[in-house]
Amino acid sequence: MNLHRLDLFSLSLFSLVARSGSISKGAELAHLAVGAASKRITDLEAAVGAALLERHSRGITLTVAGQALQVHAQRILSDVDQLAADLSDYATGLVGVVRLWANTSAVTQFLPADISSFVRANAGIRIEMEEEDSGEIVLAVLDGRADVGIFADRTPAFGLHQMSYREDRLVLVVPQGHPLARRRTVRFEEVIDYDFVSLPKSTSLAKRLQAETKALGRSLKMRLQVRSFDAMCQMVAAGLGVAVLPRDAIQPHLRSMNLRQIALQDAWASRRLLIGVRDANAVPRHVRLLIDHLCTPSPG
Repeated sequence: MNLHRLDLFSLSLFSLVARSGSISKGAELAHLAVGAASKRITDLEAAVGAALLERHSRGITLTVAGQALQVHAQRILSDVDQLAADLSDYATGLVGVVRLWANTSAVTQFLPADISSFVRANAGIRIEMEEEDSGEIVLAVLDGRADVGIFADRTPAFGLHQMSYREDRLVLVVPQGHPLARRRTVRFEEVIDYDFVSLPKSTSLAKRLQAETKALGRSLKMRLQVRSFDAMCQMVAAGLGVAVLPRDAIQPHLRSMNLRQIALQDAWASRRLLIGVRDANAVPRHVRLLIDHLCTPSPG
């Protein structure tokens, strides 16, 4: 087996043949004569040392070896496309790409302004941001899918170098007319018997509520689980439950949805958002620039 004889054009042709189910259709899509396409497939089979296709009158089917090659070919071709895109960026003056993963609290409250000001000052650096649950963010940084992660405190993050990003305050959100709507402050144990609207159980916010409920020896009445702060507010406004949410994230919704926020007296309602990287001593310069920017307190 001589895999060094594989070339990208042949892999691309093979992928087209596999997807179309026909050598002739694959050749047409590759703008190649059928005879030339057939020879390339034969050469490919010789290079890998196994039959890749079963040829029959109605087209082709993949052998087990062909199925394995198709999986790897798609991955390789995708990586090459990404490489071409990255190199194109560098050719136009880009000096780096930062893969930033952040939880909903950071994305909703702080990152729009922080990323906007960073990009204005560093036009040659592109930020690729994904919104994920805190636990998944830590895993992504550990296995190299993300360069930088922003997640909530209490998230297990062994193996990551951690820095403080921001603090946020959790509040209780209720609809106007709720029995607690006139209260300015409340303890969590006073509201635990109400129906709750929450984010999915895998999120750091939902885990915090469950942990505090368990510490009180009680059970939380989780009536609804939705995927965003906005959806949570809509469900609360519809009278389907109460919710615990970051104070700054809900400000746009209070008046428009006729909601009330009530301060939680509990110490755990004050959270820290953390920045995590895998190796603080091996962070590329463009990643370090973003981290330094995020760790700098915003004016006001």
